[in-house]
Amino acid sequence: MNVDNAAFHSSKGSKQSIAKLVRRAVFIIIGAGLFSVGLEVFLVPNNIIDGGITGISIMLSHFLGLPLGIFLTLLNLPFLYLGYKQIGKTFALSTLFGILAMSLGTYLLHPVPAFTADPLLAAVFGGVILGVGIGLVIRSGGSLDGTEIVAILINKKSPFSVGEIVLFVNLFILGSAGFVFGWDHAMYSLIAYYIAMKMIDVTIEGLDQSKSVWIISDKYKEIGDALTQRLGRGVTFLHGEGAYTGDDKKVIFIVITRLEEAKLKTIVEEWDENAFIAVGNIHDVKGGRFKKKDIH
Repeated sequence: MNVDNAAFHSSKGSKQSIAKLVRRAVFIIIGAGLFSVGLEVFLVPNNIIDGGITGISIMLSHFLGLPLGIFLTLLNLPFLYLGYKQIGKTFALSTLFGILAMSLGTYLLHPVPAFTADPLLAAVFGGVILGVGIGLVIRSGGSLDGTEIVAILINKKSPFSVGEIVLFVNLFILGSAGFVFGWDHAMYSLIAYYIAMKMIDVTIEGLDQSKSVWIISDKYKEIGDALTQRLGRGVTFLHGEGAYTGDDKKVIFIVITRLEEAKLKTIVEEWDENAFIAVGNIHDVKGGRFKKKDIH
């Protein structure tokens, strides 16, 4: 009986692993496809580039007249080994799969005419599509550009943060577009890059961003019950101690969406106007009892 149960759970776990793998592959393909659309249908035909390896690939493709996908693959390949060493095998394989899908997508979409000849519209919509595509791939555990991996390595031997290094490298690459395509197109490239970065954040974090809230009040029990009943969220009581007074304190911890923040503050103030409330952003929430209960 125990052997049968073990076999059943093993089979169930195997099916779940395959399902997760398929789901990851699908989202990487979708992300790489959107990335390809943003490049070949919006940015490249209007001589607008993106940052990182993609920007370098666009300029090399322009100079040498070779397909963009060739450079996207060749220039990113050296960073796969670095990604494998720094982050892991799963990341490296997911990145390789994404890069190959992206390169194939740019090859297939290259003959497609530009959706718009207006460089501003191309920068805006190309940046949006590009950012969503990159965000989906990152959420699936991969990457489409080796710049971040290089930044991680440089960060270990320099006083600059990863974000600062990526920004410096991309400003240099985007500035180079001025010498290749003209300064107007370099400025459009900056617009596209900025929009893409914002869309990556939105895609990774989600539109319905969650928030963690800590509340300290002597009426913690009443506030906790009210939050549970009127917000439908689970509440956790944490033990705390005042550093100055040494008094024992109960800390209410709750995770909500940003749309519920105003209502939460109203509920707390109804019970204790002097309650301490600290709110922080959370990028991802899984497990536990975060799922909202029915409220009446």
